[in-house]
Amino acid sequence: MFIWSKGRGVNMHYNGIKRKASDEAIINMEERGGFRRHSFGGVIDVIMVISHATSLLVRHYPTKLRDEILDYLFKPNFGASLQILKVEIGGDSQSGEGSEASHMHNSWDENYHRGYEWWMMKEAKKLKTSLLLIVEGRMRNPDILLYGLPWGWPGWIGNGTHNPYYNVNTTAVYIIKWIQGAKKYHDLDINFVGIWNELAYSIEYIKTLRRSLDQNGFHDVKIVAVDGGFEIINDMLKDPELFDSIENIGVHYPGTESTEAAFNTGKQLWSSEDFSTFNDNIGAGCWARTLNQNYVNGLFTGTIAWNMISGYYNALPFIRQSLMTANSPWSGNYVINNPIWVTAHTTQFTAPGWRYLKHNSGVGKLKNGGSYVSLVSPDGKNLTIVMETMTSLHSVCFYQQPKFNVTLQTITLQLKGSFALIDSMALWYSRLGYDGGETETMMYEGQVDVKDGKINLNLYPDMVVTLTTLTTGQKGSHQNPPQDKPFPFPYTENFEEYNETEQPKYMAQQLGCFEVHISTDGNHGNVLRQMVLEQPVYWTAADRLKRTANLIGDYSWEDITVSIDAKTGEINGTTGVFLAARVDRGGVKTGGALGVFFYLYPSLQMYKLTSDIGGKSVLKFGAAHMANKGWNTLKLILQGYQVEGYLNGQYLFESDIQNVPLTGFVGFGTSDYGYADYDNLAIYNSEKVTRRNDPEVLYFVPRQ
Repeated sequence: MFIWSKGRGVNMHYNGIKRKASDEAIINMEERGGFRRHSFGGVIDVIMVISHATSLLVRHYPTKLRDEILDYLFKPNFGASLQILKVEIGGDSQSGEGSEASHMHNSWDENYHRGYEWWMMKEAKKLKTSLLLIVEGRMRNPDILLYGLPWGWPGWIGNGTHNPYYNVNTTAVYIIKWIQGAKKYHDLDINFVGIWNELAYSIEYIKTLRRSLDQNGFHDVKIVAVDGGFEIINDMLKDPELFDSIENIGVHYPGTESTEAAFNTGKQLWSSEDFSTFNDNIGAGCWARTLNQNYVNGLFTGTIAWNMISGYYNALPFIRQSLMTANSPWSGNYVINNPIWVTAHTTQFTAPGWRYLKHNSGVGKLKNGGSYVSLVSPDGKNLTIVMETMTSLHSVCFYQQPKFNVTLQTITLQLKGSFALIDSMALWYSRLGYDGGETETMMYEGQVDVKDGKINLNLYPDMVVTLTTLTTGQKGSHQNPPQDKPFPFPYTENFEEYNETEQPKYMAQQLGCFEVHISTDGNHGNVLRQMVLEQPVYWTAADRLKRTANLIGDYSWEDITVSIDAKTGEINGTTGVFLAARVDRGGVKTGGALGVFFYLYPSLQMYKLTSDIGGKSVLKFGAAHMANKGWNTLKLILQGYQVEGYLNGQYLFESDIQNVPLTGFVGFGTSDYGYADYDNLAIYNSEKVTRRNDPEVLYFVPRQ
């Protein structure tokens, strides 16, 4: 007999005494009807996560700590044990928390080392050929599946339009090259590819992509469509070639509900983006309920969390809407948030290819609230049962959900058919505490004896319980990470330690793409170059600004001095560059960023000081006769409500800044698309700002 005892967990009693929680509910578990898809049980396609601009800072952790973080995410039977990694196919455009580099900035350009998604995919697998890695058990998760999806596209794909399907053959080749590059340069096999995140699809493009995949030997790469709503289903039912081109139907945030038309396709249904909820215990409760009820209610066999890890600055949008948090590489601090352990209740005890049992024979709703799912290994030898009893108040997701009640309940699991031969199952539980209540996660309670095919349990609200015949589970752990501390200050960066096309540490590009290159001027060595020459086919409105921007630092910075060397490109160069401080926002909100923005237009020998990135709220403007055609050094000194600007060591302006944010990031970028080089970024304590006489302002007015 197994009874939940508040404060002690699930306890074993063999004296026949049972505390009644409510009317006992009997739940039958059997394999009748086989394991055919949908009406008789679907094939689990795994629990997955999305990595795109959300993972930026993870790469910059010290190696030991970074490996620990990645173990909690990917290592089997350790932490979340994730089964698919979905990554952004970079498009040089804003995708939520930043912009990711395209492998083809232009039609004549290819590079398969830009950005960090190649690195993330390799780290998830730890695909190194060293025999030492294998012997030492340092392969991380070589079986993890990989899924690529574009959020945005480089502008040349649209040929001047906001349409990535302007030429479907060109677009298909662009995606094929990304898949080929993954294999050729990184030995990565891509398993799935999507169409365009949450935006329009093209029937002709999907069919062209499928034909192109097959023609290039990628028969095993499956298409997921369309990473939005259910609207493509009607088109699929009318078009046999389209129907055959698509392997999985992927929808976003379905609220656990599907449609009859979706069921009738017979295709595997995925919630291909879900969760997006703050990763405290309420977020963990949302995730636990979603993982189970996506199949119970909607027959979704795969669920993908946005996002995998908060590896982006705290002041950017959607902070901690992730499984765990790692955004302080300078300190080494990271946090294993409880969605990690909620995930483990399913992922550590199933794998792609396991099958759900039939509804009411292993899948369903619990009588007093909550749900249960049962999964069987492909050979039929192992069984895993996952139950959740999340209450409505303690499992609020960011999207609207119905109200429901959950109370203490006693259940009896009745194992039938071949399962009746099972004589014991391992029991794992998590209890999420709220309002000061105790939280216990991924607790192993030992083996539960099965008597006459029965297991009796008392389930309290806000629990996750896993029963499994597997014996491989683990609540993995490393030593506690270092304490958090602020961003390093003062801070300098000269870009000399990086490889060609690398993205420097801590720099969060928001619009455009900034990568390290060797300067054409021998005096500067490595420089950071803005690479985007035209407006991308964008995903979010921030790119309508037609500017580029890069952020770094601490949102709490107030009185600072910041300087940078900048040079506009001689060919395909931008018109102007800017240096900024007290930048108050980024991500999808970058287009509305406020702060102090010092724009320089070297060829015009003009400058402009604005309180917004768009340049509409002008504080000062005028001539900048000391501007060079080549390199220029821009400098801002901020103190309180005053700012001074310097160009090439000479005083240029001062201004009151009463109506700008008091704190924010440092930023730099361009006034329009085009090449620009940057070097020698320096951020340090502010010098005292002394008001100077401006010849255009009469400070003393004598009596008349």
